[in-house]
Amino acid sequence: MAGREHGRSSRADAAVQTQPSAAARRPRPRARRVRAYVGLGANLGDAAATLTAGIHALAALPGARLAGVSRLYATKPVGVMDQPEFRNAVVALDVPAGPDPETGALALLLALKMVERAFGRQARERWGPRELDLDLLVFGCHAVNVERPSAARSDDPAKPAVQWLQVPHASARERLFVLAPLADLAPGLRPPGWGESVATARGRAKNAEGPDAAPPIARWDPATGGWRPGVALMRLQDPGDKRR
Repeated sequence: MAGREHGRSSRADAAVQTQPSAAARRPRPRARRVRAYVGLGANLGDAAATLTAGIHALAALPGARLAGVSRLYATKPVGVMDQPEFRNAVVALDVPAGPDPETGALALLLALKMVERAFGRQARERWGPRELDLDLLVFGCHAVNVERPSAARSDDPAKPAVQWLQVPHASARERLFVLAPLADLAPGLRPPGWGESVATARGRAKNAEGPDAAPPIARWDPATGGWRPGVALMRLQDPGDKRR
């Protein structure tokens, strides 16, 4: 009798041990995300193909989700005029927010610099030719001003040793080659400190630079993951102009 009782007790103990605790059964909270906008530019080699590959590289970043792709724009060089025409676009990415905006934005910036180096980005003068240029334009509704770690500093030799990440991007508000594609994705977005929408800033820049300064030349096709002729904007499922 004692042996049977002992066997039943052992089986009961084993059953209790295999039951998940209430804490284990609770679903894990989803990591907070932020909608970031990243500008892409290139003017060496097949720049449109480079931007295509760059968009796929951004979509593959850990924890990132591609939420929208602007049209492809042909833009004139700025500052250094003796170089090929640029191709520019903007993507919307949902990325991990991080424990605070500064940490989250720096983590994304470091990832962008790694992608640039993977595409053979070379150190050149400011406004010079680019294999692939990636700029963090907007990081949710946050205004960020934080010192860059060495791995995230600009490769422009004219810039000082101590550099700062400023988000929204310091000069995005004045650049049509940024504003035109950004307005494709988030025309109503009002980045922190701007005091106006992206669409309003784009209109002002277009009046200043002229209607031919940044014409759209192709659109992104989510089905093929590449550019196709035509300039009617095709949206992904949820591009939006979310600010989280």
